Amino acid sequence: QVQLVESGGGLVQAGDSLRLSCAASGRTFTSYAMGWFRQAPGKEREFVAAIRRSGGSTYYADSAKGRFTISRDNAKNTVYLQMNSLKPEDTAVYYCAAALIRAGSRSEGYDYWGQGTQVTVSS
Repeated sequence: QVQLVESGGGLVQAGDSLRLSCAASGRTFTSYAMGWFRQAPGKEREFVAAIRRSGGSTYYADSAKGRFTISRDNAKNTVYLQMNSLKPEDTAVYYCAAALIRAGSRSEGYDYWGQGTQVTVSS
């Protein structure tokens, strides 16, 4: 199995940027497609972005397209989420997740989850 630890969250103002990191340990990192999800208070967890094992393909929710970029450094066992032009509606706990089968938008497809990191965007 794999252990995931997110970092990089914080309190920022609208329009600012943040880069989230997710460090993986355990089983070979390149065995997993990786994804980012988020959950706002009172809302269901939602897909943000995903990346295939090689990093060659990426996928985004409509809310993230053009503002967020997912990337991975397989040498560092880390996946990143660069978030630009942040909005108050981006406020949520952000989770990274690892999938053995494929990178997708459904949380059910992911096998391992981190504890999450809080992102708060003030207006």
